[in-house]
Amino acid sequence: MSQLTHFDAQGQAHMVDVAAKAATHRIGIAGGRIEMQAATLALIASGTAKKGDVLGIARVAGIMAAKKTSDLIPLCHPLALTRVAIEFEVIHASATGADSVFCTATVETVGPTGVEMEALTAVQVALLTIYDMCKAVDRGMTITDCKLLEKHGGKSGSFVAAT
Repeated sequence: MSQLTHFDAQGQAHMVDVAAKAATHRIGIAGGRIEMQAATLALIASGTAKKGDVLGIARVAGIMAAKKTSDLIPLCHPLALTRVAIEFEVIHASATGADSVFCTATVETVGPTGVEMEALTAVQVALLTIYDMCKAVDRGMTITDCKLLEKHGGKSGSFVAAT
């Protein structure tokens, strides 16, 4: 098993030194969903929510969050992101699940460290924004299943989550 990289030999937290690492094209893709009442999903899908275009605003919030990840997660490196894309899928209840919105964040950079944290942060903030904009009609919404779906680039290569 690999060692935790954010601790030095004395067990003190530190920012990992990436100065000697090669700058490569790196991609992080994360996903998560927010479950809600059918009426709430209908408001979002129709674009008639009282506060406006819920998914449009959540998309911008996710992009902003990716850019601010190093301000939120203490040991993350500030990165020059080359791309942040936020996509939403509206999922109507079926026998297998609840009414929900699934969010996917794809984040890219060319640099010495990956963008997994930026993708995960983007998803969480986008979903929190949906919650914030719809809480007046549905306080029982649940954010769930947030995880890294894929990462590419760097010394460790690619990772694709099991489905």
